[in-house]
Amino acid sequence: MAFGIGINNENQDAGMIRGSQQDIACECWFTQKGKIIPLMIKVQDEDGEIRCIKQIEVHSQEAKMYAGIPSVEFDCTIVIMKQKIPVKLLYFQTENRWALNYR
Repeated sequence: MAFGIGINNENQDAGMIRGSQQDIACECWFTQKGKIIPLMIKVQDEDGEIRCIKQIEVHSQEAKMYAGIPSVEFDCTIVIMKQKIPVKLLYFQTENRWALNYR
């Protein structure tokens, strides 16, 4: 008798998203093979002003499930006012929505 521990784990849920999350606008490129490349994001600051961020360095990209919602998580560094800030960009595929997650 076998129990099959560790099988069927390709769609594991990553649970809840940790950190502060903010909805954003993102300009991205989809390659011919379906890879997503973020080019620019627009974020609303505390004063209500919309900031355009074009300096995005993507370190890694991973498909995840958050609370049953398929998403793509990008581990990135963005530059705001000459400061490098580590963030995660989240693309929720079924909602067609982007979010910025501060660590």
